[in-house]
Amino acid sequence: MTQEPPFAGWRDELGVFALAVQFLTRLPVPHDLPFSEGRLLRATRYYPGVGLIVGAIGAGVLLGAGAVLPWPVAVLLSVAATVAATGAFHEDGLADAADGLGGGLTRARALEIMRDSRVGTYGVLALGLTLALKVAALAALAPGQAAALVLFGHAISRYAPVAVVARAEYAREQGAKFTAPSVSPSGDRVALGTAAAAALALALVLGPGATIAALAAGALLAALLARRVLARLGGYTGDCLGATQQMAELGLYLGALAWL
Repeated sequence: MTQEPPFAGWRDELGVFALAVQFLTRLPVPHDLPFSEGRLLRATRYYPGVGLIVGAIGAGVLLGAGAVLPWPVAVLLSVAATVAATGAFHEDGLADAADGLGGGLTRARALEIMRDSRVGTYGVLALGLTLALKVAALAALAPGQAAALVLFGHAISRYAPVAVVARAEYAREQGAKFTAPSVSPSGDRVALGTAAAAALALALVLGPGATIAALAAGALLAALLARRVLARLGGYTGDCLGATQQMAELGLYLGALAWL
């Protein structure tokens, strides 16, 4: 297993954070970032932090567009902005995972389908319904509530794939030039701490009841999908990690809406 390099100072750590931004988004970062498998391992701890940046983009567009456009249009633009910021990274994983789990009758066939760049019926349905439910849930909330959920929800939901990586095995055989996503115990704690801080900030806006409902629903949807993935594949894939993030994000929105 690749070993995480030791802490080499905050300047180097900022470079590792930029590596996480480069991996998860299409946002501009320096092109000459030092890269190694060990640094990529360290970068996993910053996934919720990257989610906070994506959430800030979505919340900014939501409030800005909501000031001049009908609220449902502002919500659609906000979701579109987060998709553009990430290059549909997690949404693509959701579609591929849905196709594999839905259309693959065997483990081998499911993994094969997930590698196919084409999107099938299961992928279209999963992606369309998930995006529609996100938009509908956010549009039903007050602007301040929706903005807080977008801002902090993107950070909280990005702990879900980190939790899966920390507790399960990779489903595919690793080749000589590939190392599966991984996270160290200390990295898992950093990611969890970031997500917990985002949850506390969310509670200041929504209140403890709505926040607990959001966290419970997000954890439930993510856990149900992770359980299904591990039972069918015996481990996770990158597509399944993206799908887990999407389910966690959707659950957060639905849980908060149900309470509020």
